[in-house]
Amino acid sequence: MKNKSQCPLCGGKIKEGTTTFTVDYGFGLVVVRNVPAGVCSQCGETWVDDSFAERPENIVQEAKAGRQQFEVVDIAA
Repeated sequence: MKNKSQCPLCGGKIKEGTTTFTVDYGFGLVVVRNVPAGVCSQCGETWVDDSFAERPENIVQEAKAGRQQFEVVDIAA
């Protein structure tokens, strides 16, 4: 994102917040709640910060490796 305080989609203001990261990987579903993200105050679009992006991906990989069909994780816990 060129200007991290302005939404590239609608021009709204981006504020710190959280989002839910959901992945459907065929035989299972992973839901990661309370992922730190930038949230547009106008359109609601979210962007996961690069420093946190790897952590939810690791959770998904662990669920896939364990053949979990459904997993919900609260990243803030």
